[in-house]
Amino acid sequence: MEFRVILVAILFFISSVATGIGAGIGEDYVRPKPRKALTFPWKRKQSSEPQQVHISLAGEKQIRISWITDDETSPSIVKYGTSPGEYTYSSEGESTSYNYLLYSSGEIHHVVIGPLKDDTVYYYQCGGRGPEFHLKTPPSQFPITFAVVGDLGQTGWTTSTLNHVAQCKYDVQLVPGDLSYADYQQHLWDSFGELVQPLASARPWMVTEGNHEKERILIFKPGFQAYNARWKMPYTESGSTSNLYYSFEVAGVHVIMLGSYTDYDKNSDQYAWLKADLAKVDREKTPWLLVLLHAPWYNSNWAHQGEGDGMRAAMERLLYAAGVDILVAGHVHAYERSERVYNGGLDPCGAVHITIGDGGNREGLAQRYIQPRPDWSVFREASFGHGELEIINKTHAFWSWHKNDDDEPVKSDQVWITSLVSSECFANRKPEFRKILMAP
Repeated sequence: MEFRVILVAILFFISSVATGIGAGIGEDYVRPKPRKALTFPWKRKQSSEPQQVHISLAGEKQIRISWITDDETSPSIVKYGTSPGEYTYSSEGESTSYNYLLYSSGEIHHVVIGPLKDDTVYYYQCGGRGPEFHLKTPPSQFPITFAVVGDLGQTGWTTSTLNHVAQCKYDVQLVPGDLSYADYQQHLWDSFGELVQPLASARPWMVTEGNHEKERILIFKPGFQAYNARWKMPYTESGSTSNLYYSFEVAGVHVIMLGSYTDYDKNSDQYAWLKADLAKVDREKTPWLLVLLHAPWYNSNWAHQGEGDGMRAAMERLLYAAGVDILVAGHVHAYERSERVYNGGLDPCGAVHITIGDGGNREGLAQRYIQPRPDWSVFREASFGHGELEIINKTHAFWSWHKNDDDEPVKSDQVWITSLVSSECFANRKPEFRKILMAP
């Protein structure tokens, strides 16, 4: 394992010298032309078979499988096993549906399967009929790789990004908000489900909400109705009362998904849940602590400037005291990576902040940056792309960002990140952390 770390470090140094990574040259990149939004019919394609299949983690050694059927009588059953066509096990779950103005969803099924073996391929069938799908469970220990994509939408660039993610050997997909860009047009939730099914049915997709998931109509409709019905995350399993914020653990990593668009002040349910969740984290078991949310706290782009400030003011001190290693956001349609930062300035014990709202949305790229560059900003570029986070062991992780240069993924930014647990930072702040946890 140590040899692997040294080898990758040498390769990183060579590529950095060759490409100028870290010199901040990304802002000068000449981008390919925009691509049109994909077009879909207003009416959902009728089928007796499962549609829009996607999976998510649902507690220790368990996977939630979600899909939609047009037949309301179709059973919420998943048959599965470790050999193609041989289903040794069966699990039963629940179903729901919703109406949105003139739109009626299909029957939305959620079934939890398990306990499952780690790092194992399972074959499964939804509802007792239709095609066979397969999934791979994450490993139980390092290394583990996360693919990271924000603000996906449904354009030609979305397709390009998803194709590049498919080439990545990853275990879990992380999405910091803004999935379908349906924006009240509910049929676009269906087309998005079909678009991502090839990837989302094979690896867990762990998502949190963005502003485009709100879809609130004053008096008539509450917010996040479609999102909550379709993309059920393990919030109850993590002690949360809302699908808009939750946590999960996988292979030595504790991941917290926060909600930028629900109450987050110190008197809120989300803040109380966050304190309780952090108090349960065992950094011997999960030495890495990641946070995802939608509106970035550190952003040197003109777009959405300051929109995350309120949440940062409420929660940053708590996350700093807990020793969060990396915070990933979306919302700004560009890429940016920071040094370790806290309270507006450089801090070796702060979190690395990554903005990656560049999955392929229809609104285009945010190409105007504030000058001069803040001292905490290392690399920034307005291009579509995706990220990969490979956590090698309890002390080292390798982050890379791959921009969509026409149809080829180009690794444009990369960095080694050392965990805070392996430094003096975490030990020194324990008294402050206990003080915050004990506060009313």
